[in-house]
Amino acid sequence: MLKVVSKRDENPYWTAVAAAVTAEGEGTMVTEDEWSGEVAKSARFRLISPIIALGAFALIFVPCMMAGQALASGIYADLVAVGILLGIMFPLAFVLVAMGERNQRRTDEKVRKLNAELSDAVADAERLNMELSEAMSDADRQAQIRDAQVQRQRFESRLANALDMAEGEPEVIEVIERSFATVLPQAPAELLLADNSHAHLHRMAAVGPDGKPPSCGVDSPDRCPAARRAQTQEFTDSDHLDACPKLRNRPEGQLSALCVPVSIMGRTVGVIHATGAPGAKVADDRVDDLATLAKLAGARIGLLRVMAETQLQASTDTLTGLLNRRSFSERVAAIPAHLYPMAMAMADFDHFKSLNDTYGHETGDRALRLFSRVLRDTLRTSDISSRYGGEEFAIAFPDCSAVDAARALNTLRSQLDAAITVGGLPKFTVSFGVTECEPGEELATILRRADDALLQAKHEGRDRVVLHDTAGEPAIAPSGGRDGVIPLLEDDFESVAD
Repeated sequence: MLKVVSKRDENPYWTAVAAAVTAEGEGTMVTEDEWSGEVAKSARFRLISPIIALGAFALIFVPCMMAGQALASGIYADLVAVGILLGIMFPLAFVLVAMGERNQRRTDEKVRKLNAELSDAVADAERLNMELSEAMSDADRQAQIRDAQVQRQRFESRLANALDMAEGEPEVIEVIERSFATVLPQAPAELLLADNSHAHLHRMAAVGPDGKPPSCGVDSPDRCPAARRAQTQEFTDSDHLDACPKLRNRPEGQLSALCVPVSIMGRTVGVIHATGAPGAKVADDRVDDLATLAKLAGARIGLLRVMAETQLQASTDTLTGLLNRRSFSERVAAIPAHLYPMAMAMADFDHFKSLNDTYGHETGDRALRLFSRVLRDTLRTSDISSRYGGEEFAIAFPDCSAVDAARALNTLRSQLDAAITVGGLPKFTVSFGVTECEPGEELATILRRADDALLQAKHEGRDRVVLHDTAGEPAIAPSGGRDGVIPLLEDDFESVAD
């Protein structure tokens, strides 16, 4: 096969040329031996041609002179000898010239064919070089894509792990803020989420290089283009015709923005909003990371809310919204010792069956809900109220004496009377039994003592508060009505004016 013997053999480019030439096949190639043979033939012919001519001249010169002497005499003999010599030498010279021309044509043909093959080989090598460059560029692009995918997968995995460890919405919000700093370290970003009514958006998380969030002015999911369309919206310039109206007239002036909707259980309830310089474009992988953040954060918040709602339903009474018996027992058991002494009260509606029979069960349910609302609004936030069963309620007063609890319940009776009048319900009353307890007492024992006080209130005429001491003996309770509340406790209870 052809092998160009030169320093170019050490060049990878010419190595590719040789490979391309070899690929054409042996049947159409000018080999190195053929080309070298033709060159050697031409050189040899050029060398021996003069020798042949001189040898021939030497061999025929004497015979020609002898022939001239035989055919003529004097000067004519020389002319005849020269003529014979020229007649022999001219054909011989013609033959030598023709053979040299033929060898030269063959050599030139080999050279032309070799040049053509070399040109094709160079073209093929250039094509291969171009294809190799394109393949390398494509490999680099694929490597970059794979690296970006690996980075996204790593970010998604770490984010999912962080969100999974978050036990409540505050911890989820903290994860989101740290994610903002990772995805968009130089851009202000914020998370806006709707409240339970899905009518108003509230800023739940916000970060910024200078401590200032983007401060989007949208106040409802229905007024946010990204939330309304459930699609990521990117605005390169707030002054463009198709830019979001909420981007205009901001204190920071002209800007760009990226808005990614946040969905909880298939419903768009918020948006991730980030801003930047006018004309700035967020890289596609950063947009994908924000979309991943919105998806995973929305799923985690949705799960936490469902769990919280389920837990609330399991721990509260459906009708009144107060704690049920099991949750009340757990809350009381968790009260620390430094909040003792603690007062415990049992409450029961007076003649509730008559109220139901006379006005119907719907009125009885309204009465239960009204009493529960007055209970929540009148007592302290630290007090624990529950619907213990039917029309019976249990109330715990941490860090409160039985006497102070009785005063608070007398205030509640007054507030209940006013609420019944405003609510348009039939007149009803509630009786209370109160006792005091110390750390270490069983809840059943405490409730039994409070229930005994409640039974005494029933026997004494109902609509009153009866107080028993820790021994279960009757004690003097504060007077009823509004006058029975000492001024010190007035700040602890709110009136129910509705």
